Amino acid sequence: MIKPLQDRVVLKIVESEETTKSGIIIAANAKEKSQIATVVAVGPGGNVDGNEVIMQVKPNDRVVFAKYSGTEINIDGEEFTIVKQSDILGIIE
Repeated sequence: MIKPLQDRVVLKIVESEETTKSGIIIAANAKEKSQIATVVAVGPGGNVDGNEVIMQVKPNDRVVFAKYSGTEINIDGEEFTIVKQSDILGIIE
């Protein structure tokens, strides 16, 4: 597994629905990347660029993150996205 540094968060994207409410099936290449993810790992926070950062998320939180943020990586065949905590817009409760 990957251990994020500073204010970074590792996310596992939650796949979006393949069928609309009206029953229309959406092709895989036509779907937009979901902005909802589950937190896999959280960095320690601390002093980042001269500012004290306290981590607000924890593993297993469901979150919404900014659309074009983060770095996508593939580890052992699994897709993850690494973002800064500031790219996370909210926690889904």
